[in-house]
Amino acid sequence: MWIFATLPEHLCRRLTALAIAVLLCLATLPAAAAPQPAPAPEEVIISHGYSPFGSLKYPADFAHFDYVNPDAPKGGTLRLFGFGSFDSLNPYVISGTSPANTPGAALFGFLETTDTLLMGASSHNRVGDEPGSAYGLIAETLEYPPSLDWIIFNLRPAARFNDDTPITAEDVVFSFQLLREQGHPRYALMLQDVVAAEALSPHRVRFTLTGNSRRDLPLTLGDLPVLPAHYWREHSFDSTLVPPVVSSPYRISRVRPGRQVVFERVADYWGRNLPVNRGRYNFDQVIIDYYRDAQVGFEAFKSGGYDIHLDYVAKHWATGYQFPAVRDGRVLRAEIPHSIPRPTQAFFLNQHRAPLDDARVRKALNLLFDFEWTNQTIFNDAYVRSDSWFPNSQHGATGIPDALEQALLEPWREHLPAALFQQPFRQPASDGSGNIRERMRQALALLADAGWVPRGRQLVHRDSGEPFTLEVLNYQTPTMNRVVEPWLRNLERVGIRASYRPVDLATYKARLDSFDYDITIFVLPQRAYPGAELVDYLHSHSATLPGSRNYSRIADPAVDALVEAALNAESEAGYHAALRALDRVLLWQHYSIPHWYIDHHRLAWWDKFGRPETPVPYILGTETWWAKKQP
Repeated sequence: MWIFATLPEHLCRRLTALAIAVLLCLATLPAAAAPQPAPAPEEVIISHGYSPFGSLKYPADFAHFDYVNPDAPKGGTLRLFGFGSFDSLNPYVISGTSPANTPGAALFGFLETTDTLLMGASSHNRVGDEPGSAYGLIAETLEYPPSLDWIIFNLRPAARFNDDTPITAEDVVFSFQLLREQGHPRYALMLQDVVAAEALSPHRVRFTLTGNSRRDLPLTLGDLPVLPAHYWREHSFDSTLVPPVVSSPYRISRVRPGRQVVFERVADYWGRNLPVNRGRYNFDQVIIDYYRDAQVGFEAFKSGGYDIHLDYVAKHWATGYQFPAVRDGRVLRAEIPHSIPRPTQAFFLNQHRAPLDDARVRKALNLLFDFEWTNQTIFNDAYVRSDSWFPNSQHGATGIPDALEQALLEPWREHLPAALFQQPFRQPASDGSGNIRERMRQALALLADAGWVPRGRQLVHRDSGEPFTLEVLNYQTPTMNRVVEPWLRNLERVGIRASYRPVDLATYKARLDSFDYDITIFVLPQRAYPGAELVDYLHSHSATLPGSRNYSRIADPAVDALVEAALNAESEAGYHAALRALDRVLLWQHYSIPHWYIDHHRLAWWDKFGRPETPVPYILGTETWWAKKQP
């Protein structure tokens, strides 16, 4: 090594030793492996729609849904009933109450004024004869690998906002970021496994996905409203009564805050001839008048103030239609069967407030709710008691756990009641006479076991001496008073000081958003294939998230695991098993006191509309009606 000759001797020795050491290390290394071939590219699925399991009913070239009249005439006006009030036209933020967020509004199918990438994934715009599937709306096709590491939506070049501005991938990315950062907190929760959104071209957008719960993410992303970037960059994304730029079959043409909103059909709406829209949205105007009292509203219906009345009150349905327009056939009535999974309606028990954090107390409260008396006395025996968090669906638990459920539940055996594994869950039942003394004794025993003992005519905690008090929060509706007050009387008979607090809708929403209640009454929408909303309803991630719909504030590791098992299921059988196991845990832990349901619509309407002849099993279907020519 000639360079060594120019260095001092001691440095030469050190460098020589170092060179030998390096050569020895290199000699011990394995021979270089032969170049490996690059992995085969993963299969990419390209489709006109998406279903979490199985195939789509409608092919890529379908012309329209089977249940619509594709030649339905356009024109006329439809007037609808709205309950309560509204103070905003922005349904995507936590502040304010929009028409789309008022009770029961989504059923009629007209209140959403922003198109989405897919049609069918949301409660306001479902496919009427196929549960769980969605088809292209703004997106013409979608692409994804079986791993769902990513998904690409290919947008229709013809898609436009109603100011004729093109809808582009930039708008999709903007909407994703805006909703996650400034929208209602549930968007951040539902989109937590979406790593990034990228506009690949003006009509091509890619989402990168992570986590184990990916199967429902195409529907979650497909349901995101695509908002106009050019509009919202210039306006505050908050409550507003100024109609924004939208993209849908209807635009808001007139607003009387809190009282009326008028939707005008967009004659040149870009998507009017798409297969998912043909035969739908046939009225030139849809007017929604708001009533704070349901009975006052019904009196308006009787005199022609609005056109369709969906009756939620069994006794009223049985006795309230003795008026001339019914007798002479100008108003028609029907009980229309359906296969729609019923919402989860219940008394939700806030477990972050003692003593509702004790399952024995929650079970005692359920024992004191006499549904059979309520059904006979108030509801004319019209309802069935809900014995599931997923009523009228295939997800309700029956019998004892099967092998698939058992495998999912076994890791949590010590955490769960032993009876869950040994017998079916049964709601307490009475003979309807109002005499539930035996159930009261059972309730008192449970309460005593939890530390609540009689002192005079009230229950107090044996250690602290604090009285047992509860408040039930609800929005103002006289029909629910008749249900709550008999239950409260039963609570008072065992020594619980219970009160009922009906408030206006704005106060109700504010208190729900901040979990400011002991017990509340709510109706949670359910889908045929529940997905990301399960996290919002049930997971510990949402138990402290303001504005979430985890109204019982469930933070249970077994529930978390089963929600994740349902979202991660690799087969439809595994998915249903996870939901049935989840149903068992929710029922046996008494996280709510389930109410009741029916499997048909009770509908009355003025006879001035045409309707498709084909039954629609999964929606009410009023968006497929049309105005008949009047004589």
